[in-house]
Parts: sequence; C-alpha cells; structure tokens
Amino acid sequence: MNEQLRAISELNRVIHEPGRLMIVALLGAAKECDFLYLQHETEMNKGNLSSHLARLEEAGYVEIEKTYRGKVPQTLLRLTRAGRAAFGEYRKGLKAAF
Repeated sequence: MNEQLRAISELNRVIHEPGRLMIVALLGAAKECDFLYLQHETEMNKGNLSSHLARLEEAGYVEIEKTYRGKVPQTLLRLTRAGRAAFGEYRKGLKAAF
C-alpha cells in the first residue's frame, strides 16, 4: 500500500464521516454552539444531526448540555479537550495524506 493510501486509511473514522466532520469543524471554530445553529449550518434534519452528535458524544469528542433560555429549551454543544485534540490529529493526518 502506498504512503498516501496508508495515511488515508489511518484517519479517525469517527470524525472522517462527512456529517460528523462538518459538526466537528464548526464546533472547532467556536467555543460552543446551540443545536439550531448547527442544524442550520449543516442543513441536516434533527434526527440525522442528533444521531451524529450522539456518536461524537459516545467517542468523548462532544459535550452536550441541555439548558433553558428563559422558558425555551436549548441544547448547547462544545468540543471536549479530547475532541479538539482528535480533530487536530485528524487535520494533521489529512495534510499528510495529500
């Protein structure tokens, strides 16, 4: 296997999926976001976005906080320290592949 293919095959599969990559990239650029912002930016439906967030939370990459703004429920999302580190490593691996 050539080096480029090897580098691609070693990318973090949790982050590499396109939907999750969009989420991690958006969260990486901000301290935190709310669910509706992510839904708007990624153009995913609620179920799809929730599924991706659950997978990222399971991996320890995203922290999900359910709160209220006044009487309105709000879901806040942020990358964990492990999530930021994993995204940084993913980016390094991607650069190495190309």
